[in-house]
This record gives sequence, C-alpha cells and structure tokens, in this order.
Amino acid sequence: MFTKLLIANRGEISCRIIKTAKRMGILTVALYSDADQHALHVEMADEAVHVGPSPSKDSYLQAEKIIQIALKVGADAIHPGYGFLSENATFANLCEQNNIIFIGPPVSAIEAMGSKSAAKNIMELAKVPLVPGYHGNDQSVDGLKSHADKMGYPVLLKAAAGGGGKGMRQVWKSSEFNDALAAAKREAMSSFNDDLMLVEKYLTEPRHVEIQVFCDNFGDGVYLFERDCSVQRRHQKIIEEAPAFGMTPALRKQMGETALKAAKAINYAGAGTVEFLLDSDGQFYFMEMNTRLQVEHPVTEMITGQDLVEWQLRVANNEPLPLAQDALKINGHAFEARIYAEDPSNDFLPATGRLSLLQPPIESRHVRVDTGVVQGDEVSVFYDPMIAKLIVWDENRDKALARLTKALTEYHIDGVVTNIEFLYNLASSAPFKAEQIDTGFIEKNHDLLLLNDKQDIKDLLPIAVLYLMLSSQQNSASDVQDQYSPWSLSNAWRANEQYLQNLELMVADKTFSVQVSQSGAVSQLKAGSQTVFHINVDQQYYQCAGVIEKNQLISTVNGHKTIANVNAHQDGHSVFCNGKVIRFKSLQADIGATQDNNADAGFIAPMNGTVVAILVEPGEQVELGQTLMVMEAMKMEHSLKAPAAGSVSEFYFKAGELVDGGTELLAFQAVQPNKIKNESA
Repeated sequence: MFTKLLIANRGEISCRIIKTAKRMGILTVALYSDADQHALHVEMADEAVHVGPSPSKDSYLQAEKIIQIALKVGADAIHPGYGFLSENATFANLCEQNNIIFIGPPVSAIEAMGSKSAAKNIMELAKVPLVPGYHGNDQSVDGLKSHADKMGYPVLLKAAAGGGGKGMRQVWKSSEFNDALAAAKREAMSSFNDDLMLVEKYLTEPRHVEIQVFCDNFGDGVYLFERDCSVQRRHQKIIEEAPAFGMTPALRKQMGETALKAAKAINYAGAGTVEFLLDSDGQFYFMEMNTRLQVEHPVTEMITGQDLVEWQLRVANNEPLPLAQDALKINGHAFEARIYAEDPSNDFLPATGRLSLLQPPIESRHVRVDTGVVQGDEVSVFYDPMIAKLIVWDENRDKALARLTKALTEYHIDGVVTNIEFLYNLASSAPFKAEQIDTGFIEKNHDLLLLNDKQDIKDLLPIAVLYLMLSSQQNSASDVQDQYSPWSLSNAWRANEQYLQNLELMVADKTFSVQVSQSGAVSQLKAGSQTVFHINVDQQYYQCAGVIEKNQLISTVNGHKTIANVNAHQDGHSVFCNGKVIRFKSLQADIGATQDNNADAGFIAPMNGTVVAILVEPGEQVELGQTLMVMEAMKMEHSLKAPAAGSVSEFYFKAGELVDGGTELLAFQAVQPNKIKNESA
C-alpha cells in the first residue's frame, strides 16, 4: 500500500478521505487556497501545502502545480475527490507520467465518458438503452434547433463535458430554444471551458436512479445497488436515498447488470456511477457515467456496511475487489440531505456569510454528518455553498425518514441563510412520504414546500417575544440592588396602571407590532414566582410562560409546551423550534426616516459574483422579460430580466467585473403606457 496520499480537493470530501486514510495508516497531505488557510481539512491532514489564490482556477484546478507539490512532499498517490480535477483526463495522465498513483479509473475510461455525446455513442454500441437525442458534431444553432424541432418539445440541452447540472437547460417550446442554448453554452464554457452541446428528449415524469459500480484491474466488477436521486433543484440533487423505493429484485438486477455492462465497455476500474432515467413504465435509459466517487456515496455505505473510499484505495493499490457480488447485501434504508447556504424562497440563490452558529445533531450509528466546516468559518463566493451532508439510517424507509426529520430539527445554523427548513418541509411532506417522487418533485410541490413560511412566523413570534421578555428580566436581575423595589423591575410596571410594553419586531422585511402585558407576583424576581405574559401580535392573542436555560427556551404558549434554541447575533436573534426558524430583530423607535421607492432606480445584485455577459446596449429598446445582464456566482448563473418594456440607460459594471451583493447593477427606464400608444399610432 502507498504510504502518503495527497488529496487534490478541499472541504467535506477532503475530510472524508482523510478519515479513511488515517484509519488505514496512510499519511495525508492537504491543499489549501488563500480562502482555506484555516479550513478543517487543513487541520485534519498530517501536512498541508498552499496551492494558490482563492479562485479555484488559480488553485485547485492548477494540475501541473499540484503534481509538483506531490513530488515535493513525496506523495505516491493522489485522490482527486469529486469535482475539480476528478474527471480530468489530462491530470490523470500527468499523474501516470510522474509515477504517481491516481485514485480513479484509467485515463482511457475518463476520456471515453468525459464527453456526454461520445459516451452515448459508446453505450449505443454496447446495447445500453439510451434516451432519444442528438449527440453529433453539428453545433450550429440552426442545426441543433432542427433536431430539437424534429424530436418534439420539451427537450433538454446538456453540455457534453458537463456535470452537476451545469450547462443544462430545459426547453419547453421552439421560441425559447435560442436563448436557452446561448445560456447553456455560456455556463458550459465558464464551468468546463467547453461549450459542445447535445440535445435529448425530455421525459416529463422520470426518476433519477443511479447504480454504484466498482471494478478492479483483474476484470471483475460488482454493483453496490442503487440510489434514488430524483429530488433536485437546478438539476442538482438535495436529498438522495438508498435503496430506491419501489424497486423489484428483477429490476434491480437488470439495472445493475446493465451498469456493469456500461463499465466493462470502457475497461473501467475503480468507483463509478452509472446514471439512468427510470420511466413510470419501468423502462430505463442511460444518462451518463461519472468516473469518480459521488457526493451521495454515504447512503450506499450505510446500507452495505462498506467504506467506498477504502475500496478505492485498495483497487488503486492493485488489489482485487474486497467482496464478490453474492456477498453484497442491502441492510435497511438510508437518506442523505445536503445542507446548503442558499435561499429556497428566492429561487435557491446561494448565500454567503460567516457561520456564527453551527450546531449539528449528535452523531450515532443512525446519524452521520459529513462536513468540512466548523463554527466561525465563512461560506465564500469562491466555492460550492454546501455546508454539510446529513446522513441517516434505519431498518426501513419509514423509520429512516423519521430519523431524517428529527435530525433536521436538531440542525441549527446561523449567520447564513440555509435550506434546512425547506429540507424539513420536503422530508415531512405527504407526497414524499408516499413516494410520489420524480425529478420534477420540487416544482410540482413548490407551494406546499414553502407554504409554512407565514405560519412559521405566526407560531414562532410569540416564542421570540417571550424570549425577549425573559432575557430582559434576567439581565435586570443581575443588576438589581433591591429586588423587592418595583423600580427595579423590567416589566413595564406603572403605579395604578396595567403593565404594558409596546414592541416592534422585524421578520424578513415585515414589521410586526407587539403589545405585552404581564401578570403574576408584584415582584417577578422572587424565587418560585411565575410570570405570565399576555402577548398580542397583530391582533392575535397568546398566553405565554417559560424559562431560559443556557441557549434554550422552554416555553408554554396557549397550553402548548415546546423547547426552542435561541441564538443572539449582531443583527438580532434566531429562534429554532421543531424544524422551523425565524430570524428577527427588535426595532428602535421610528424617527421618520424615508426611503426612495422609485421603481426605475435600478437592479440590485442578489449575491456576490461576477458579471459574465451584458446582452443589450444602453438605450436599446427591450421587451418585458428580455435578459439584460447575466451574473455568475458559486457555480450558478443568474439572469436579470426587464420587468417591463423600456431601456437600460446605463450599466454600472462591465463583463468580467466582480460585484458585491446588494450593489446596484444598472439603471432601467420603463416606457410609459401613453408613450407606447403614441409611438404605435
């Protein structure tokens, strides 16, 4: 076995690989960019070497520099993780030329599957079923569009060199094709430096089912069963499960053997994933093969009891597969939920910020957390916004799903917006429990999954107010000279009048007026006394009592007892309770400040990022919905569209320039309705 392993990656996957390598007695070397100088994977590794500036193109994608670092530190093997250089044939070839073991398949296999169009041709010859589509060399707009028109809409545009949903667009009608193709090509060029496209018939209600395969260097191969990865947003997975629900033994065997046929068609070795679309009629079609370890590999590990990273290292060390097919068994059910810094209520836009609170659920044989960050770390604009992977296991799907929803209620993150509450809504929804799932699940159930926002505020605001009242009492108690004096109380005591306080709380740009009165002992500071707060929030009345213990609030609201975690931060407080969270701040008195609400004032950048394209000229007349500018951040494109007919009077940034979130990007002038009438007269 090799003795020193360099991990050409960062974050969660680096930490994951380091854990297995250490258990096997292998020394580890981490790489880090400027932004990752104090990252968890750097702390965990035996050695760490600076690889370059924060942008990945200047650091983690510097293939030749990474090879030189490996030679300098004496690493005899490199694990590329996933993403970055993991499916880069040039990098794998450089490893081979420098006598460094590449923990992955042969260069020829990476090259064969590196182009989606070439992969389709190989699979067609191997008799692997394919989705109808065009994978040829005619890349002209008219040529690609003619194939789409013949195929019939909807169609799916996919970058031939793509992955992770990048360079991919659904096209629902012919008139949308040109814009969708241009956007897909831009994103593909930005992500992969290759804008070759293919067109496929888009199945409207398929499931995304993938098979984990493993092959050694002696011609043997196995499949470690399947994962259902149908729940996706922006063509990227957020909840995966293994095994796939509704899978018969016959279909499992058929898909597994087909996946092995695909792997053997390219003389594969190592860990790979063959991805299929499974239609409602039981037919399945090859999508692509990922020649690396997948993000969702932990659910396979949980149901098989195998360490897939160890399998990778042993196969790369020219050892035979640890187990034969008949020795592999499925035990129980597992889910993985990807915890992202993103805003589900704003089209899942990535978020940045410092993790002021990071409190994962307690790990056990049922609960596993794979992460690459700790409390205080920053989620930056430079990398994917995934914070962690929450993996749960139990004897069957229902029990595992109960584990997942409970663990999500115990996962508390503050400082950045996350998708935890959305994941809880999803996992606890009736359609998900009933296995009514396909790749359009989120779009079909969007209103249901975000339905609880207003109800959450209604349920949690009384708890937030109660916390403010109790914490105010505690703070006052520590400074009290005479605990029996009414002048020492913080309960709005007035002689011969009701104890009444008026508050204003802001939650997500909405202000709530709150009135609080109290009842109980004359001095609420006496030992054993119980304060009862009567809270009126926008004419909704609540009777509340509770106690604060460290950062937990044990409350009773209208007879309903709950336990909430409260985190105080610079911008206010966050209340976490039963899988829900609200962030609020107590407002100061209004001093009459005004705000310019001119609708034509301009467009605000929704996130930190880079301007990648300006698609109209200043002064040019545009139509409602026309794309004006395209931004990119955290591997995602965001298009700014005209809210009405009009024109851009000025762009404040050029293509290629960095932009801070909240910055005004352009000035837009809408055409007045009477002006349109006059011009058309």
